[in-house]
Amino acid sequence: MTLMDTAAAGCLAAAVVVAVAAVGLPGRRRGLLWAACGLSAAAGCTLLMDLIALLFGQGVDSRPGAVLHALGLAGAVALGAAAGRGRAAAPAAPGPPGRWIPYVGVLCFLPYIAMKLNWALGGTFAGIEGAQVLAASERNGASGLWLALERWGLGPTALMAFAGILLLFCLIRPWGLRLPRWLPLTPALIGVGTLVPYGLLGLAYLVPAQLGAVPLPEGDFASRGEVLAVGWIGYAAFAGYGVALMAATRSYWRRTSPVTGGR
Repeated sequence: MTLMDTAAAGCLAAAVVVAVAAVGLPGRRRGLLWAACGLSAAAGCTLLMDLIALLFGQGVDSRPGAVLHALGLAGAVALGAAAGRGRAAAPAAPGPPGRWIPYVGVLCFLPYIAMKLNWALGGTFAGIEGAQVLAASERNGASGLWLALERWGLGPTALMAFAGILLLFCLIRPWGLRLPRWLPLTPALIGVGTLVPYGLLGLAYLVPAQLGAVPLPEGDFASRGEVLAVGWIGYAAFAGYGVALMAATRSYWRRTSPVTGGR
């Protein structure tokens, strides 16, 4: 297994130990279950990347790792539900709350989408041309479908960003309530479990990198400044959208939960 797989396995094992401890310590049950939920979520925080790779016909980096990520996220959902069980529910708010949430996600993603579409259409940003991005994808073993979309000017990551924005509106707007509950919640929980930690940790690394306190590999970029420009746009998009998705998911969960009078 890779180092990331080992870390995921360690988090998942720790989550099991803490969850078992919660059974034997009723007085601390809820706190321990939330701790186990966090550990399990850490094990599954890159599941979205695995699913995107499979969606576009690419193999995952590690099959054991993909299984661990799936188990981690499923465990996080189950443990979170168990930790919240039995708590007195607040009355549901009248009408769809949080109408502003999708627009926050849109604003966070716009610079990222513009950057990706610019490259997909052959433009240049941060010293990198669209042709160089395509060549890098080929070197990294991108699938035929991925490369075809990039050649047609349809960056796959930009397409996924558009799909993510649609998901936000689905979770908040009334028409989303007419769907089976699991349909929007499944991708929403996967997105929250991946993008929130990935985006926030990325931003936390960029702060000392901006100050020159930690190394920052330049890769295909010509300078450190260009790497930082792309990094700030990407991680800010993932973190901002992830937090907006978390708020929208919480709203949808409460409005559709049988406990709070939903479907």
